[in-house]
Amino acid sequence: MLKRWLENEPKVTLVCAVLSVVSLVLSITGILKDILPVDIAWIAIILCGIPILIGAFKGVIFEHDIKADLLVSLALIASAATKEFFAAGEVALIMQIGSLLEDYTSGKARASIEKLINLTPQTARVIRDGAENIIPVEEVKVGDVLSVIAGETIPVDGTILSGETSIDQSVMTGESLPVEKTVGNTVSSGTMNQFGTFNMRCDHESSDSSLQRMVRLAEEAEENKAPIVCAADRWATWLVVIALSCAVITGLITRDFMRAVTVLVVFCPCAFIVATPTAVLAGIGNTAKYGIIIKSGEALEKLSRIRRIAFDKTGALTYGKPQVVNVCSCDNTYSDDDILRFAALVEQKSEPPLGKAICKAYADKKGKLTDVSDFRMTAAKGVSGTVDGTMIMVGKLIGEIDSADKAKVDEQLSKGATVVYVHAEGKPVGFIALSDVMREDAADIVKKLKSVGITTMLLTGDNAFAAGNIAKSVGIETVHTDLLPEDKMKIIMGYSDKGEAVCMIGDGVNDALALTSADAGIAMGGIGSDIAIESADAVLVSDEIKRLPYLFDMMQRVMKKIKVNIIASLVINLSAVILSAFGVLTPSTGALWHNFGSVFVVVNAALLLRKKGKK
Repeated sequence: MLKRWLENEPKVTLVCAVLSVVSLVLSITGILKDILPVDIAWIAIILCGIPILIGAFKGVIFEHDIKADLLVSLALIASAATKEFFAAGEVALIMQIGSLLEDYTSGKARASIEKLINLTPQTARVIRDGAENIIPVEEVKVGDVLSVIAGETIPVDGTILSGETSIDQSVMTGESLPVEKTVGNTVSSGTMNQFGTFNMRCDHESSDSSLQRMVRLAEEAEENKAPIVCAADRWATWLVVIALSCAVITGLITRDFMRAVTVLVVFCPCAFIVATPTAVLAGIGNTAKYGIIIKSGEALEKLSRIRRIAFDKTGALTYGKPQVVNVCSCDNTYSDDDILRFAALVEQKSEPPLGKAICKAYADKKGKLTDVSDFRMTAAKGVSGTVDGTMIMVGKLIGEIDSADKAKVDEQLSKGATVVYVHAEGKPVGFIALSDVMREDAADIVKKLKSVGITTMLLTGDNAFAAGNIAKSVGIETVHTDLLPEDKMKIIMGYSDKGEAVCMIGDGVNDALALTSADAGIAMGGIGSDIAIESADAVLVSDEIKRLPYLFDMMQRVMKKIKVNIIASLVINLSAVILSAFGVLTPSTGALWHNFGSVFVVVNAALLLRKKGKK
């Protein structure tokens, strides 16, 4: 408990601050003056002052660093030495309140790296001497043959030796649709085998897997982020020198020690210190009303500097879920509705997202799902079952379709859609196109962002067809496709190295590196992964990107308010120093005057809460 108090642990500091407020009120009213042997303001001096004194001492002796705490410590000692106990307690209290505000707005420590580590499989099925053994993934060696069954996470990077399947690799690429894999294709650690069993060769040990590289890069990016530095600490050395100089000059000229002490008291940068955290707190509170959570004051400061935004396609510009966009019959015997019905009835027992999307589209048309017989799932081919006495299969194309129907399929593929075919008794009779649908307001938001001087670009793991179509429709000119997580990070860091602040907006695990390495990151909270949310500086809780223009406008307003508060606090402090030098203010009245500065910046910052956006 003692250690937590001396190290300014927030919860302990809050208790000390409350007790100090009570003691200062009793001190200034003099209620207990005749009862207690000492001024009750000593409670505030001890509870709030000692941690400041120790912090200043450590900074000077062990860190060789002069911070604002040193100036406050000098004022505390001088006030106490002259028996101005209320002034000493008040200065200590204001400093601790400023510290509490900074702690409150700094946010919780991020857990993105831990969550990335938790994605790593712990065991692997290794085939050795003709037998399958489950061993710790750390013991898998390059060249080992592994078996991966349906629903398992792939333990290491490797190449498929036998079998066919579909892989959910959204963890690495962000693609919303599964990718078909067969012999010779590579697979990555952390991705999910959706159905079917396959054998693979280990190409990289667990410690050198794609997922572990993400962990290491995230750690490096996190280490390279400097914490926000209090403005008062940046100027602390100069403040101490100027304050001492003013106090000494005042004392020498007036030969009045009390005036010198008063100068030290009023020179304490209390208003200067609370100028930033109060404005930050107001800005965070305002944006929270509109579904935007900003994690810290540092995040707010970074967001205010952004002039380029990088969007991930899936989840940011689109809804992040496949939807049926076209149903087409290739046989006059069946209508488009028949094709959708056949597919939905067979897919109702299928888990992959494409099957769920087809069933939803059928349900939206008030279709009723009835049981099918002879249901079967065939790896890399699809699912099948008997509907109305006819064997229906949904999946890959088996057989040939005429040129007119092939042209329709090619049209859907050129738009970035995924096509599944419906077969009746082994003959292709129709197809269903599914795609990740773009958000209706995406184009308008991109236009508004450009109007306020923010350039947009698209970073995605999707193919050029899908990404290009989306980018063109929303008005984004700069597009980077087929990207792995580390590729996104390198592109963003390239812009940052040129001095251009970049903000990344994404929703998936694959975006965690980009969100962490960008100057600022914004995650889609509703559909986003936990890792993306933890890696980001801000979260759009309701996934509404239409909040982005308001967010950046508010961030710029907050920074302007901080500058106004800092200037005002310096003017108030300067006037207090002049009045103290001429003997107008005493240590006690000086403390009250410089309290006025603190109240002013708090009220001025609170005006940010009145700024309204469109709900």
